[in-house]
Amino acid sequence: MISDKKTIEILKKTEALLEGHFILSSGLRSEKYVQCAKLMMQGAYAEKLCKSLSEKIKKTKIKFDLVVSPALGGVLVGYEVSKHLKIPNIFVERVDNVFQLRRSFTCNNKKILIIEDVITTGKSSLECAEVIKENGGIIKGFACLIDRSGPDTKISNIISQIKLNIPTYSENNLPEKLKKIPAVKPGSRKI
Repeated sequence: MISDKKTIEILKKTEALLEGHFILSSGLRSEKYVQCAKLMMQGAYAEKLCKSLSEKIKKTKIKFDLVVSPALGGVLVGYEVSKHLKIPNIFVERVDNVFQLRRSFTCNNKKILIIEDVITTGKSSLECAEVIKENGGIIKGFACLIDRSGPDTKISNIISQIKLNIPTYSENNLPEKLKKIPAVKPGSRKI
């Protein structure tokens, strides 16, 4: 497994760990953003971190037979991790800003591990979980490359490659330094 220190080195080397003023998918603001798309475009580095995450998942001994990821960010991570786990994977995707299970994917009576690129509030993962439950799937756990969740996250026991403690702020409660920087929304979900 790859250490936290080496993981941070890889995130910086691939320019996946950004600094500035960011609007997260949750609507919260942050001075750091993990843009996993930048990591995933570097196949060798992405494979290393996803393989390390798959090793951590194996150590938990969670029993599941299908990986499900929310599109867009989780699709490549879910694919790469499922490849190392030798488990099939599918994804949910947004149609009119609502997750749906499409493409003839099914999950009825399947034990599911939801895999994301980054979990902050857990909103996308929980929306994904609802779709899976509505389609007869059984949620066994949640995993991600980067866990930047805080105490308000409604998901417990997240399996992650690395846990980053990056503060988030509401738009009305920004530190002075963020107020001076134009906000950028790099994520894929409409707020």
